[in-house]
Formats: sequence, C-alpha cells, structure tokens
Amino acid sequence: MAHDLPRTLAKELDATDPLADLRDRFQIADDLIYLDGNSLGRLPAATPAHLDRLVRHGWGTELVRGWPTWIEWSRRLGDRLAAHALGARPDEVVVCDSTSVNLYKLAAAALDDRPGRRTILADAEDFPTDRYILEGLAAQRGHTLRLIPSHLDGGPEPDTLATALDDDVALVVLSAVSYRSGALADMAAVNAAARRVGAHVLWDLSHAAGAVPVELTASGADLAVGCTYKYLNGGPGASAFLYVRRELQDTLRQPVQGWFGRRDQFRMGPGYEPAEGLDRFLVGTPSILAMAPLDPALDVLAEAGIDRVRAKGVRLGELMVALADAWLAPYGFALASPRDAARRGSHVSLRHPEALRVCRALAAAGVVGDFRVPDRLRLGAAPLYTRFVDVWDAFDRLRDIAERRAWASVPVETPRVT
Repeated sequence: MAHDLPRTLAKELDATDPLADLRDRFQIADDLIYLDGNSLGRLPAATPAHLDRLVRHGWGTELVRGWPTWIEWSRRLGDRLAAHALGARPDEVVVCDSTSVNLYKLAAAALDDRPGRRTILADAEDFPTDRYILEGLAAQRGHTLRLIPSHLDGGPEPDTLATALDDDVALVVLSAVSYRSGALADMAAVNAAARRVGAHVLWDLSHAAGAVPVELTASGADLAVGCTYKYLNGGPGASAFLYVRRELQDTLRQPVQGWFGRRDQFRMGPGYEPAEGLDRFLVGTPSILAMAPLDPALDVLAEAGIDRVRAKGVRLGELMVALADAWLAPYGFALASPRDAARRGSHVSLRHPEALRVCRALAAAGVVGDFRVPDRLRLGAAPLYTRFVDVWDAFDRLRDIAERRAWASVPVETPRVT
C-alpha cells in the first residue's frame, strides 16, 4: 500500500467490503475506535434481548422446567463452534468451564494416556495461564516441563520444536496464535511432528477462534481449548470450549470427576464411571447464562463465513503494517508481529520503549488498544465490526501522539494483563 494512503482510500475499502453491513449487528453507540476485540469482543445487538428472554421467560417462568432444553446447550453450542469456527466434526467440541480449567483437564488426560513419558513441551512465551497450569501438573506428577525458546515476535522456530521432540515427550502445548505478537503457528506441521514421536498436542485457540480458519480435523489435531469472549463475542467471562478428536474420546479420562461427566448421571449412582464420548469431559452443571450469548454471536459469524472474516482480517492487518512503516517508524516504532500476513493472526503488535504510556495516551485520544510486556502496543482488528477507516483514524491519532511526544506526560502505572 502506498505510504501516502489517504483517508479516502480507506473509505473506499469500506465501501467495497462484503462484511460492512455486519457492523450494524453490533451495539456501537459512540465514536470510540475499538482495537481490542482480541481481548473482549463487542456486544452483538441481538444479545440483550436474547438474554432478557432467557432470564424473564426461561428462568422467571419456566424455572426448572427449562432444564430439558438447557442441558443440551454445551453440546449444541459446541457443534455450532465446530461447524463455523473450528473445522471439527459434530460431537467433538463442547462448551464448558473456563479455558484454564479445560486446559488442565485435557493436559492431565493426555499425560495419563502416555505412561512412562516424563516430558511436557511448551512455548516459553505462551500465555501465562498455560505455563502456570503445566508447571503445576509437572510438579504434581514428577514430570519435566521443558519451555521451548521462542522469539517474542515470531513464536518458536519449527527446527527448535523438532529438535525438542523425542520419545520421552508426552505432551506439547502451544497457542495457534500468539497472544503477544499474533504469530500464527503451522498446526498441521506441529501435529505431524508430534505424532511421529507418539506425543499428544494440545492447542490453545483463544486468539484464533473466530478470526482465522482453524482446521482441527484436517490438521490432525488431537486436543484443543479456547475462550469465546474475544473474536467470538460471547461476552465477559463467557464459557470456554474444548475439543477432543473423536477417536480419542473413549480412551482419555479427565481428572475432574463431576456428575455431568458420569455415565447415566441422573441415576445418581455410587462411584464414578465416565460417560461415553465427549460427555466425559464435562464436570458440573453448565453455566447457562454464561453460554447463552454465544447463540446470537455465532449467528453473525455464520452469516459472515470464517473465510471472508479471514480475508478481511488480512487486509486490515496489511493496512496497519503499511501505516506503521510509513508513519510511525521515524518515531521509534517497529513491527513486532510477523510481516507475512499468512503467518499472522488478526492482531498486530508494535514495539516501542514507551509502549505502556503510548497505549494510555492513545486511549485518551479515543482509541482502545492494549499493552503487553515488555514494550508492545497490541492492536486487534475484529473483522466483523472494525472498519478500514477505523484503522486509518487510529494510526493517524497514534502518529499525532508520536509527533508531539504526548505519551511523555502520561504517568507510568502497572498494566493489567487480560
């Protein structure tokens, strides 16, 4: 893209955007430029009425009579996610619990399925909760957690991972899209390499689901988890999901033996017997109010189609990279994400020594992004509602902040990482 890209060209891109009308399917009531949909997605316009019906009629009128319908939501919503976002087969995805809890359940099950192997591999720069949970599992079981060296901007090198894989590795845990840089992993290549040495791979899809096409079946994935409140727009703290390849479901046994994962759960039998298939990965009574927003959110994603979402996400990212090169590089900003769009998810990170204060100054100028340690400004374009002119305006304001050094008057404070 031309270095002197005018705002009119950004408006022309919006005018020819096949997803432009979907922006009206979200509640956008102000002039805020929101580039943090990779942390928390916007509210779909249909969600408030959907929740109101559930609360007033479903809970208020139906009471316990609503359970015969609600009890199937974990599986029903899982099938919708499988079809529209994850490239999985029916009965392979279930919505439940949190990403952290699901990661613990599947990691423990995978380790039990590889007795005698003592090594867990993980990305040294992966999202903290993934590393912390694996640290705990390794300590409890006497395993070794080996953290693979990883480039902050590009993720682990394939050769580094290949060298680390041997016949003592039970489990590999990686993110499909890096939370910090947006680096996109080659899932199929990792799955194949791990399978050659007999190891399971557990993918964290939190920054991929709803933004890039994930092909769990085609890539040969065994296990995956992820959240639904980022690009999937399920709302703050919405229920997470887990995926288990069909052929593994009756082999693996997860460690949290709650009544929803028991065979014939309503017989209230004495002792735990895992249910057949995917249900054995459930634990307790599902959080109906935390799952309900996924239905209207998935309606929008289904209408858009994940391939069109990805195509727009690539174009939005290319615009961000072009504007950063042209406008911000002279002021000490550098790209901290893969330059090749095929290796990048739907957010772009910029490196600057004062990134935290720049992020605060940008928020004061009406643009919400976020900061990631040590010195990254992270900007997420959510293709369902982010316009090209939003990106242009955000970078124009960022250029103004850089020119005036407006960040210099912003006090330093400890960031909250979400």
